[in-house]
Amino acid sequence: MNNDLLFEKNGHVVTLTMNRPDARNPLGVAGDGDNFAEAAELINNDNEVRCVILTGAGKAFSAGGDLKGMRDREGLFGATPLVMRDEAYRKNIHRVIRSLWNIEVPTIGAINGPAIGLGNDVGCTCDMRIAADSAKFGATFLKIGLIPGDGGSWLLPRVIGWSNAARLFFTGDVVDAETARSWGLVSEVVPAASLMDEARALAERICQQPPQSLRMTKRLMRDGMDSSFDTIMEMSASMQVIVQNTEDHQEAVNAFFEKRPPQFKGR
Repeated sequence: MNNDLLFEKNGHVVTLTMNRPDARNPLGVAGDGDNFAEAAELINNDNEVRCVILTGAGKAFSAGGDLKGMRDREGLFGATPLVMRDEAYRKNIHRVIRSLWNIEVPTIGAINGPAIGLGNDVGCTCDMRIAADSAKFGATFLKIGLIPGDGGSWLLPRVIGWSNAARLFFTGDVVDAETARSWGLVSEVVPAASLMDEARALAERICQQPPQSLRMTKRLMRDGMDSSFDTIMEMSASMQVIVQNTEDHQEAVNAFFEKRPPQFKGR
């Protein structure tokens, strides 16, 4: 992982910060896929981590793809179509989206500024999103002669519904934070100065839950997006038996009857 993606762990919370503030945190530069894949692997393999906050450095969350590289046919965008498909998209941009989507603990998008195109898709991989009042959102691919090629055509309709997603895609409109909240793209809009404090407070509440049950609940929710009811019921039965035989479950029950906060250890 290099300085383009900052990884900071405080207690049970990891904060990932996209760190190209001078260019409004574009993504799609060579190495981005590796950075996010490494970060996701570290998170998934660390049982101490219970929540992740994703944000951007400076005034933008992420203004999207590397448009300059596309214009100048530089780097990964200077190859032949087949090579570009594999190297620029499958192994790099798509790897960013897949890595974020496959993080096993709850993720919070702290949207500190514009989240446009690929940046909006990155935000949609998060389980929850809180926006600064200065944030803006757009799926502006058609405006630059592209398609939503980064996973947004799957993600966005699931977050805000078909009609609102179609409006963003087909018009290229950019909407403000309050509109995003009314559509369900974010759950809360806060003053920019307090965004990270609010995100950390939410993360700390999440971290109070038993960590293995937390990860399993996220897995059930994610699999429930595409699985049948019967499949999820079978998965639920199996996972429930597992967590019901953990030390954390016994601690939670004891704490309930003893009227005290539980102390979970992930066992």
